[in-house]
Amino acid sequence: QVQLVETGGGSVQAGGSLRLSCTPSGRSVNVYPMAWVRQAPGKEREFVATINRRGGDPYYASSVKGRFAISRDDAKNTLDLQMNNLNPDDTAVYYCAASSTKTMSTTSPLTYNYWGQGTQVTVSS
Repeated sequence: QVQLVETGGGSVQAGGSLRLSCTPSGRSVNVYPMAWVRQAPGKEREFVATINRRGGDPYYASSVKGRFAISRDDAKNTLDLQMNNLNPDDTAVYYCAASSTKTMSTTSPLTYNYWGQGTQVTVSS
């Protein structure tokens, strides 16, 4: 079994930055593609960024490209999301996710079978 724990959420003004971290425990996720997914109030879960094993092939939603950076350190067993130039539309609960059923990352939240509990990010104007 895999447990994912996100940290680093909080409140920030528009233009500010936050760094989210995800720490897996239990079975190793080093070979799993991983992703950050967010859910705003009243909306469905939305893909934010994905990354493959060994930090390969980072991919971003168009709404965050150029502002967010996903990274992973398989030796330290961590997944991070650096978020810069935040705006109110980025307000959401952010989830870390991993897939044991795929060898390559995807943009569909449905393909990820391990999820963290989420961390709230609130951006005020």
